[in-house]
Amino acid sequence: MQTDEDDSQPPSDLVKTTGTFCVLVGVTGSVAALKLPVLVSELLHFPGVDVRVVTTQHAQHFYNPEDVSVKVYSDKDEWELWSQRSDPVLHIELRRWADLLVIAPLDANTLGKIASGICDNLLTCVVRAWDTSRPLLFCPAMNTAMWQHPITAQQIHKLKEFGYVEIPCIAKKLVCGDKGKGAMAEVSTIISVIKQYLQQTSEPSPQT
Repeated sequence: MQTDEDDSQPPSDLVKTTGTFCVLVGVTGSVAALKLPVLVSELLHFPGVDVRVVTTQHAQHFYNPEDVSVKVYSDKDEWELWSQRSDPVLHIELRRWADLLVIAPLDANTLGKIASGICDNLLTCVVRAWDTSRPLLFCPAMNTAMWQHPITAQQIHKLKEFGYVEIPCIAKKLVCGDKGKGAMAEVSTIISVIKQYLQQTSEPSPQT
């Protein structure tokens, strides 16, 4: 869905509170999506942090929404929210709300979409509309054979050219049984990287 900016009001659960750092977690169709509840829980341990989740349809196969303690948005919500010109457009409202976007995991399919500018679901629309002055972190996760395909390195490089920050995948025994690089970074690693951005926003501005 493409839209003009207008004066529509955001949904009540996307109204920003002063002093709150808003983290949007994107989750895609990798088995590493099963770590979503833990990632969200760890983020909520930080004082002043608010969290929302955007999920792809295939990611929903790997986690139980009832285990996620924040609002989870899906493609269905995008189209149910908008019915006429004055209604809010969800991918724009999410983009406005979030101070940081982390995609964990980023599967091979969505990696290819983002690198090519494709925006055919709620998450990729948020990414396409993203304010590049704000941090976007991505955590690749895929089978080792897919990771080793030459196009993967090209696509990772393209995302870095956009200014996005890679949290590199790691080598381990994958759920499919293969051993090698391609597993999503540990949740503790992802949290430590996000923490750096939280600290940057909490530091006082230098006096001039």
